[in-house]
Amino acid sequence: MATPTVRLISECFIKPKFTSEETKEPCYLAPWDLAMLSANYIQKGLLYSKPHGANADDPNFMATFLDRLKDSLALTLDHFYPLSGRLATKKEDSTTPPSYVVFVDSNNNSSSGAKFIHAAADMTVSDILSPIYVPPVVYSFFDHDKVINHDGHTLSLLSIQVTELVDGIFVGCSINHIMVDGTSFWHFFNSWSEVFMAQLQGKNNISLSRPPVLKRWFPDGYGPIINLPFTNHDQFISRFEAPLLKERIFHFSSESIAKLKARANAECNSNKISSFQSLSALLWRSITRARSLPDEQETSCRLAINDRTRLDPPLPENYFGNSVQTVRGVATAGELLEHDLGWAAWLLHQAVVGHTDNDVRGWLDSWFETHFIYQLGQFFDPNSIMMGSSPRFNKYGVKFGLGKGLALRSGYAHKLDGTVSCYPGREGGGSVDLEVCLPPNSMSALESNLEFMEAVSFSP
Repeated sequence: MATPTVRLISECFIKPKFTSEETKEPCYLAPWDLAMLSANYIQKGLLYSKPHGANADDPNFMATFLDRLKDSLALTLDHFYPLSGRLATKKEDSTTPPSYVVFVDSNNNSSSGAKFIHAAADMTVSDILSPIYVPPVVYSFFDHDKVINHDGHTLSLLSIQVTELVDGIFVGCSINHIMVDGTSFWHFFNSWSEVFMAQLQGKNNISLSRPPVLKRWFPDGYGPIINLPFTNHDQFISRFEAPLLKERIFHFSSESIAKLKARANAECNSNKISSFQSLSALLWRSITRARSLPDEQETSCRLAINDRTRLDPPLPENYFGNSVQTVRGVATAGELLEHDLGWAAWLLHQAVVGHTDNDVRGWLDSWFETHFIYQLGQFFDPNSIMMGSSPRFNKYGVKFGLGKGLALRSGYAHKLDGTVSCYPGREGGGSVDLEVCLPPNSMSALESNLEFMEAVSFSP
């Protein structure tokens, strides 16, 4: 069977509806942001059912829908105006030491704007959701495929692709990871949906329920201008091609997760281990077993962690940008599999609760000494797993007048051996969907693991 193709119908650039003197000022970047220069964009999106009769009863449905998306996006960008800019680098070789500063140029010039794409594919919703493994065509539902954040010097920092299917619509959002972490990504996506819905209801003078705090935070004595110790981007940029991977969505009901949590706490005589720590421990043990690693091989489970609340005083909840790190539990493969689920979950619990203001500031101090830039090929260890994104984000709150999305999917970005993206289950109630990426042999072994598959639930 031939692989379906996605057809480009149109593309344009959307700029903020209104401009002010503030939007003309450079947006300087914090260490969390600059460390992402060589990483991928964040690519997430939602699949929706096309409204009944949209093709026959209302042949203008898509044109009207697209116009509303564009208009609401322009209004949303008034609040998130750096997303319409481009990265810029200012170099001064004649100074001592030389100056190399990367920032966001938000000035409303001819080359700026968020990209907006209308595409189509001769596919149905079932073609996307029925296969056991996520079909590769889903990657084509996102713009900026395989690019890295530094490419935002010439490419848009935000790109929206609306792909029309026979009976569905996919809205894919790609945002430069220098601009957002997962928290800020979904803050923007939800805000755009909020503006869309307010316009649909005929409201004027629309204000956001959660206005973003755009000004970046810097530790005392640093910023806002950070001079990087480079003279050319080739010194810190690398591109990484993922190996051949299978990608599958595993669903865990709230009841199944509650059982995992109770089991983990009972096994280590505790009541402190969270649902997510229990689920992460299950993945860590199950994937390690599937890989058949030697007993002495060190392995780890990394968890993405929000630094906003870890700092003292904390950053505002609506701080827009990156404020994220990873914490990890570490063990040899032999230790991990000899012990029980509760033992592994306790390692992860200790890593999470031990991440304090001192740890965050220690990371920042280290960054200012080294100015390191994450390199994907080095950051992701093929003997470990990385639990990214979060089931706490309000992902199904993004509706655009289409009702609740049918499913969440992601693009090519950050798909490596052992990466796991965590989504809330569609039915809510604490259910979770895990998007797991593994080489074919490891995926087959994981699917043959009775402990793991007994915890997996059928999607409702």
